[in-house]
Amino acid sequence: MTNEQLADIVVSRLSSKNLQIATAESCTGGMLASYITSISGSSNVFEYGIISYANRIKQSELDVPTEDLIKFGAVSEQVAISMADSVRIKSNADLGISTTGIAGPTGGTKEKPVGTVHIAVSTNAKTYHQKLELLAECGNDRDLIRKTTVNRVFNLVLQLLDKI
Repeated sequence: MTNEQLADIVVSRLSSKNLQIATAESCTGGMLASYITSISGSSNVFEYGIISYANRIKQSELDVPTEDLIKFGAVSEQVAISMADSVRIKSNADLGISTTGIAGPTGGTKEKPVGTVHIAVSTNAKTYHQKLELLAECGNDRDLIRKTTVNRVFNLVLQLLDKI
């Protein structure tokens, strides 16, 4: 399914369950929020999104611990989880979503190559995390890595909405 179709389903499902969602984006740079807000009626489920591209914004706006950024790096499970938890709490939403990764075509390392992305979805009960390795699937295509990340986030949210 396309991101547009998935966004429509996500907004519809959130609305039917009377749930709010918030986003904290790094590597997707607002793309996730853009897909959500392109859907008519999204204002019923979405009020808050932040683009935290720089580490200092992750720290100041999302309370990501400095120690986690130093020890694990911005592209890590720990930071993705912290971002998702914080955006959910700050926005008083039911679900907080985060994306952090290396969209390329530069910036990758041997340990964290281009296409390494961490996504997280925070609920009141639990925070779910997935590590994506998109280089083989997307190559060094920055836009494709970002769009694929959004697609995976929407699919994760839909899986979780089945449980809520």
